[in-house]
Amino acid sequence: MKKDTVLSVTKCFDIRFSEVDSMGVVWHGNYAKYFEDAREEFGRKYDLEYLMMYDKGFFEPIVELSFKYKRPIIYGMKPEVEIVYRPTDAAKIIFDYEIRDAKTKEVFVTGHSVQVFMDKDTHELVLYSPEFYEEWKQRWEVNV
Repeated sequence: MKKDTVLSVTKCFDIRFSEVDSMGVVWHGNYAKYFEDAREEFGRKYDLEYLMMYDKGFFEPIVELSFKYKRPIIYGMKPEVEIVYRPTDAAKIIFDYEIRDAKTKEVFVTGHSVQVFMDKDTHELVLYSPEFYEEWKQRWEVNV
């Protein structure tokens, strides 16, 4: 894979009735769940799954999460979420997101997340990228 290759995943999903308010609009708090689903799908595709990282001795808490709402998602729509990995030299996992209509590609929401590494035994912040993460970046050629 070339260095300028972008690692991304697009996942279609359904809006459940329990996710909308009385006007049929998706409640804003559900966007964090949609982003989480995208991160899990990314992990499956690119071998960066949470349980693997846990088995290596780390937690990856989210320390930054943002959303920019462009347009409401209404019950019955068929959206998709795209997640894009953003390379960094820091001991962080950074993603950008876009939720859009699967057919028209009209954008509903964009967002961003940052995760850091914590030692699962001491719960201390890890200031340097774990060895497995550096190897992962080399495998996918995403070093900055």
